[in-house]
Amino acid sequence: MTQTSAPPRNAPLPPPLDTRYQVETPEGIDLPLRPAGLLPRALAFAIDLGLRALVLGLLFVTLAFFGKVGVGLGSLLLFVLSWWYMVLFEVLNQGRSPGKQWMGLRVVQDDGTPIGWSASLIRNLLRFVDMLPFGYSLGAISCLQHPAFKRLGDIAAGTLVIYREQAVTRPPLPAAMPLRAPFNLSLAEQRAVSDFAERQSQLSAERVQELAALLAEPLKVSPPRAVAELNGIALGLRGPV
Repeated sequence: MTQTSAPPRNAPLPPPLDTRYQVETPEGIDLPLRPAGLLPRALAFAIDLGLRALVLGLLFVTLAFFGKVGVGLGSLLLFVLSWWYMVLFEVLNQGRSPGKQWMGLRVVQDDGTPIGWSASLIRNLLRFVDMLPFGYSLGAISCLQHPAFKRLGDIAAGTLVIYREQAVTRPPLPAAMPLRAPFNLSLAEQRAVSDFAERQSQLSAERVQELAALLAEPLKVSPPRAVAELNGIALGLRGPV
């Protein structure tokens, strides 16, 4: 029987199945980030490119009526939109250009902090290198090869394009008078009462009464008023919002 040798101690680890990017804040808190892949980034860039083309087209049509002055203003606007469109949006709009905002993306530093002026300038100036030799070839190859989907501009600037985390909203609770539980509830009991109140609107009246009766006895709640009292305890547990 052949015996397989163990991998060397210093052998590189296999790539993780999860694409989350873990960083540690100065406060010692682990912050998971989700890097965005090539497709959503390409779609965001296409949206921004289309918006810039639309704005320039409308401006050039208007400025054409002003002769040489209009041509000069058009050249200035072309420079501003070409070089500063991304930088201004990324720095002043929490790392989000209109295309990134539409796709739910944002740019941050490698440590998860907001992107600054110098980093944004570097990553956008090197965008022309990513476009070589044609059609964003170098940028696409770099993005597909890098474990965090970075193009060359991101590597040089120390930036990362991530999915923007959506705020979690809790379901509304039924109207009731906030109450304190008759005794200190365990974590499991608190979750049971909160789940009962949050899911109440999705249940039939008979099922609500059945669940309320099951919770009433261990929580020492009056069975005839079990629903109202459990809703009040749930509101008390959630506190002011």
